[in-house]
Amino acid sequence: MKIATKYHGEIEIDQANIIHFNSGIPSFLEEKQFYVLPFADDGPFFILQSIQTPSLAFVIVSPFEFFPGYELKLPEHVVEALEIAQAEDVATFVILTVQEPFQNTTANLQGPIVINNKKKLGKQVILSDSSYTTKHLLVQTAAATGKEG
Repeated sequence: MKIATKYHGEIEIDQANIIHFNSGIPSFLEEKQFYVLPFADDGPFFILQSIQTPSLAFVIVSPFEFFPGYELKLPEHVVEALEIAQAEDVATFVILTVQEPFQNTTANLQGPIVINNKKKLGKQVILSDSSYTTKHLLVQTAAATGKEG
């Protein structure tokens, strides 16, 4: 299947790997199907691309790459909604707000994207009982942990 994307132009994707967000994503409730694409050939960044709307794409990253102490306890209703049976079936990402200069880029640790890779189900989880916010500096944390961004 071919789709138009924000960052990669028109590309061929495997329909079997489309992630279904049954509740949409906050502020984009009508957007129910996304595809995860690498941002570049290598590196930690990915694109969460809407299947329906080519201009809607989020830059995402695994929070554990830049925030090694990041902890996430999924509420039981999320585990049930995503049909999670085993922890190894789950991929966790956070949405970046990319800024110029890149050192000002922030990560939304309060609203991780959780994907059941086995069932191809996804959800943005809002962590209301945590100290995480929607704007954690990515580069400052990367420098502090010895990683480059």
